[in-house]
Amino acid sequence: MNCLFRFWWCSLDHRGVPGASGRVVNLFKSDDNEEKVWGVAYEIDDEAQTMKHLDHREKGGYSQHIIQFHPAHKGDNSEEDIIAPPQKGYSVVVYVGDESHPQYAKPTSLQEMAKTICYSQGPSGLNKDYLYNLAAALRQIHVHDDHVFELEKAVKMEDDKTS
Repeated sequence: MNCLFRFWWCSLDHRGVPGASGRVVNLFKSDDNEEKVWGVAYEIDDEAQTMKHLDHREKGGYSQHIIQFHPAHKGDNSEEDIIAPPQKGYSVVVYVGDESHPQYAKPTSLQEMAKTICYSQGPSGLNKDYLYNLAAALRQIHVHDDHVFELEKAVKMEDDKTS
C-alpha cells in the first residue's frame, strides 16, 4: 500500500478544539506507486500494552495496516544524502486516515492551511509548534518533504503578519 503524508486531518483534541480545529499530518492511501513516506520506525518492548494504547488513541477515523518498512542508509560520508534503501524490509503497523471520517479536512490551499495552523491551539499546544517540530524532525533525518516545508514557510509568513 502506498501512502501520502499530508496536513489533511482536523485536530479537535490536541492542536485545536471543537469549533476551532487545528490541522495535523496524517497518512492517506495513494494510488501513486512512486509515492513514498519517510520516517522513523520503533521496535517496542511491551508490544501488547503499547498496541492497546495506540489502538485506543487512533480509534477515531483510522484503519490499521501492516506494511513493509525499508530502512534508509547513508553513504560512507555522513554528509551524503540518503541513498536507496536495501531490499530487506520489516513489517510495521501504520494507521491510515479514512477520507470518509468527519475529521478528514480535505486538501485545500496552502494559504488556508497556513492560517488554520498559525492561529490554532489545543490542549497539546500551538498548532504551528507541531508543524515546526515536524519540519525540524524531518530535517534531522535528512528528509525533504515539499508539503511540510512549503506549509512551514507559509505559516511563518502568516505569523510574521501578526508580529
